[in-house]
Amino acid sequence: MPNRLILLAVALMLSIAMGLRQSLGLFLQPLTRDLALQVADFTIAIAVQNVAWGLFQPVAGGLAARLGFRRLMVAGATCYVAGLLVLATARGMIGVTVGAGVLIGAALACTASAMALAVAARAVPAHIRSTVLGLVTAAGSLGSVIAAPMGQILSDGYGWRIGVWGFVALACLMLPAAWLAGRVDRVPLPTREAGAPADTSARVALRAAFANGSFLIMAGAYFVCGMQLIFLATHLPSYLALCGMDPMLSAHALAVIAAFNVVGSLFFGWAGGRWSKQALLGGLYVTRSVVLAVYFAAPPTPAGTLIFAACMGFLWLGVGPLISGSVVEMFGLRWQAMIQGVAFMSHQIGSFLGALGPGLLFDLIGNYDLTWKLGVGLGLLAGTLQLIFAAPRPPSRLEPRLSAG
Repeated sequence: MPNRLILLAVALMLSIAMGLRQSLGLFLQPLTRDLALQVADFTIAIAVQNVAWGLFQPVAGGLAARLGFRRLMVAGATCYVAGLLVLATARGMIGVTVGAGVLIGAALACTASAMALAVAARAVPAHIRSTVLGLVTAAGSLGSVIAAPMGQILSDGYGWRIGVWGFVALACLMLPAAWLAGRVDRVPLPTREAGAPADTSARVALRAAFANGSFLIMAGAYFVCGMQLIFLATHLPSYLALCGMDPMLSAHALAVIAAFNVVGSLFFGWAGGRWSKQALLGGLYVTRSVVLAVYFAAPPTPAGTLIFAACMGFLWLGVGPLISGSVVEMFGLRWQAMIQGVAFMSHQIGSFLGALGPGLLFDLIGNYDLTWKLGVGLGLLAGTLQLIFAAPRPPSRLEPRLSAG
């Protein structure tokens, strides 16, 4: 029962953290109009958020191994609330960048996927780990189902600032969730076999990660994943508005993405326990790129947008349990959060370009045509390379195979 409570709490924390973050694009148009900013100004703040998230993630993972998960997650939840408060009261570019950028980025490093999945992996035995990682990822995707419609309704009815205040209220729920999920600090690492060496240091763990070819290819493909997803999360509402679609269609699309992400996360968590996680990642990236190309090649329609959102939702965060499970197989549990954070830093560099680049190109040429074509091309390349180098090989572990106990 205590471990179930940990899983429920960490899923709630992840759900709110990701749901709020993925819904910030809803405020792009009203915020920039109210504060006399350009689209690129808002996307600079989101780009800063992704860079801060990526840079802080390995640090947060290393600190969690030394100080415990509870301290890091509670601090992150507090930082999230503070970031939204700064955004809700922003009067210009500095407030938007500090609130939506620096503070929320640092908070996500302590509360989002990498940290949450490290907690979940620690809390369950190996034979059900991949499935549980899929379950937590699926539950963690439900935040957008609430956050996106709520933010849109409040913003339409009372202004974007009230919409952000609604997000503040949701973020406050992360504090007790982070505290309860921190019980994982009491769960010991699995018993090592007789004669096993002592835990490695952080430096040795990092050196092993950068010497592992499979890890480097996975981290490189993760870069393109971040670029594609943040482009949609940040710019899909703007794209639909540019095409004359109803503003509520954006909120509905984000909610559909979140709902179908549940199905996708469950599937890929289950599949990762049965087939090559690396090959599944490659197939996911290729399929996602094909879906992007089909949707953006023709003018959007309400029905087509929702079908697109359903397909993308299925392919959205299924990478989470696959990458987290791959890191555990390669390097074990002790430094999982830190090494996964290194891979995620690559993802966030891609997210930085996926948020800022489309905004700059939009201000320059007035549309998103070049952006989506670049995203599709790079996605096909990343997925193909991931498939080519997905041949099974003995894992390069930092620790010996764990005993049944």
